[in-house]
Amino acid sequence: MAKSAARKQREKLAREGKRNPELNRSIFAFADMRQRTTKTRAEKLNQQKHKRSLSYQSDDGLFYLRAKLAVII
Repeated sequence: MAKSAARKQREKLAREGKRNPELNRSIFAFADMRQRTTKTRAEKLNQQKHKRSLSYQSDDGLFYLRAKLAVII
């Protein structure tokens, strides 16, 4: 890969004992700032899919629990 003119200039300054401008960069220059704040369509569909599959099990469990408590009391 070829070196850019800016990179050559930075290396030349470092060889001459001057400050390298790369040292002035913030830590945020290397961080990936493209994080999603909302869920994607695929994530929303996946969440809904799992909600539907578990809903019928919890209804039966609550009904059975109430009937069981009523019989004990």
